[in-house]
Amino acid sequence: MTDFITSGLRTVELEAKAVSQLTPRINQNFVLACETILACQGRVVVTGMGKSGHIGNKIASTLASTGTPAFFVHPGEASHGDLGMITKADVVIAISNSGSTSEITSLLPLIIRLGIPLISMTGDINSQLSQAACAHLDVSVTSEACPLNLAPTTSTTVTLVMGDALAIALLEARGFSAEDFAFSHPGGALGRKLLLRVCDIMHKDEDVPKVMIDQPLQDALIEMTQKGFGMTTIISKDKTLIGVFTDGDLRRAIDQKVNITTTTMAAVMSPHPKTINKDMLAVEALTIMESSSITALIVEDEKGRPTGVLHLHDILRAGVV
Repeated sequence: MTDFITSGLRTVELEAKAVSQLTPRINQNFVLACETILACQGRVVVTGMGKSGHIGNKIASTLASTGTPAFFVHPGEASHGDLGMITKADVVIAISNSGSTSEITSLLPLIIRLGIPLISMTGDINSQLSQAACAHLDVSVTSEACPLNLAPTTSTTVTLVMGDALAIALLEARGFSAEDFAFSHPGGALGRKLLLRVCDIMHKDEDVPKVMIDQPLQDALIEMTQKGFGMTTIISKDKTLIGVFTDGDLRRAIDQKVNITTTTMAAVMSPHPKTINKDMLAVEALTIMESSSITALIVEDEKGRPTGVLHLHDILRAGVV
């Protein structure tokens, strides 16, 4: 009976060892590959056949999402028209474990003729593909994790790690920031955290609850009920913000048995409410809510006037958390 644990551990150990052997290969060739891509005025075109193609597709995706414009071209399709996608301003990264994959080597004459810089990732430094490249990245392995030494396993892992090393080195060289990453991932959680601002999701205009400081408490109750935020802003005659009245303030007023028809907001409001500006990141507003144990924040403009309200539910609906 197969010992699944032993088999699994053997694979992990073999691949971990192979990855560790990449360390001395992050050398001058690696530097040359990075410099070639940084000097590229076009895009990085990644190509590979079979399992190398799947890895190449992932490498192209990683490059593109970390500041290096890149896309994948299938070498078989390239020979039948897709080669027109590649321009003289581009750089080609060709991946082949043997370095002699016919679908890729058949593209070499045209790549050379156009003078397109070629970076190879192969397991044979003496292969046709390696010799044609201006920079060769050695991704050779002693053996595959497959006990038959046939199925691409260790070799594809090592190639993927080399591709990641290349992408991250380029990311750091470009000074690529978390905000830059977010612009490449606007639909993801990170993108929403780093791109979504208060003004994108706040309630504004007529939706903002407002009561004058000299109005009676009953007017505030009506405004709170109509707007549905569990609070209302309190403004002065010049429309500047001077306080807030919340459900908590209402409970305290009831405990004190105040007269809702004669008591004005000046007597029951909470002065100096927490405010934010419309350009603040939504995730920063969430942090303020959490630290202050409140569920809504007033958005204030540069003249001190309440222009919006941001509720915790707005942030949750936007998928920031």
